[in-house]
Amino acid sequence: MRIVFMGAPEFAVPTLRRIVGEGHAVAAVYTRAPKPGGRRGLQIQKTPVAEAAESLGIPVFTPSTLKDEKENSLFRSHQADVGLVVAYGLILPPAILAAPEYGCLNMHASLLPRWRGAAPIQRAIMAGDAETGICLMRMEAGLDTGPVAIREVVPIRPEDTAGDLTKRLAEVAAEVAVRGLVELEQGTLRFNEQSAIGVTYARKIEKDEAEIDWRRSAAEVRNLVHGLSPSPGAYSHLLFRHGLDRVKILRAEAVEATGVAGAILDGEMTVACGEGAIRVLEGQRAGRTVAPGGELMGRESLRPGAMFRPFDGSRAAGVSPSSPRSGQEPAPGRIPGSGA
Repeated sequence: MRIVFMGAPEFAVPTLRRIVGEGHAVAAVYTRAPKPGGRRGLQIQKTPVAEAAESLGIPVFTPSTLKDEKENSLFRSHQADVGLVVAYGLILPPAILAAPEYGCLNMHASLLPRWRGAAPIQRAIMAGDAETGICLMRMEAGLDTGPVAIREVVPIRPEDTAGDLTKRLAEVAAEVAVRGLVELEQGTLRFNEQSAIGVTYARKIEKDEAEIDWRRSAAEVRNLVHGLSPSPGAYSHLLFRHGLDRVKILRAEAVEATGVAGAILDGEMTVACGEGAIRVLEGQRAGRTVAPGGELMGRESLRPGAMFRPFDGSRAAGVSPSSPRSGQEPAPGRIPGSGA
């Protein structure tokens, strides 16, 4: 089929490469414009999708908006059978949605209608969901409200970070895309309207959600840690020899232990929570390299009994899965539970 592909992050790259490998003609790739990046923000970086498209010899377009007639006309000139969208990040106006013969399809990384919106992978982990998945849906004007054709379920393991799960889901998305395009071409792809029950919204992750509240249960703290890893990274503060400093926790496991919430209990950096404890498997002091908790304690001369600074955030992270307020944006300041 003749396709216009629209995406930006690394998550979208396996799908692009796979559909090209299957012999589909990708007439154009739309992605976000290059922007400053690198450690000091001095390098101009293209999106992973742009780099992949260039390596495949596909023309790349980076409009800042698709709402003007000039861009609409250019999009129509590609004469696509279908638009395939994977984490693009720009709103598609009606003129773009209607331009391809079969409209535009979207690969969404959740089990719709749960976790519509910007950060479905992170929110699913933060809420303690047991599973997530990939949905191939037809796009319409609403936010991830379109009918779904293929729904592939993927379990969420206790050890999964958002980074881990994103990589797994990217491969699943590529498989689903290939299957969906075959069925679309054969005329056998069937769409079903989403349920009005169980709607939740995965709002964009904000940095001020990332402070750890040690009064929460170990499972909830682990879910926050894993949902925000690798970026922006859940954090708390410790008193070091030269003052208070931030420590990011990037990977953890929930363990059976008790103590004052926020206290380091042993040399492996087991930290007491409101219920149970977490063992820090990967942590990072600001400006230092990532290390296992025990190694971090050794090189920073930390001892059992040290206390993480009490939670003082003005807002808590995530969404309570037990009260999704069907069909509405979740209220800010809800703290995730430990189950789906």
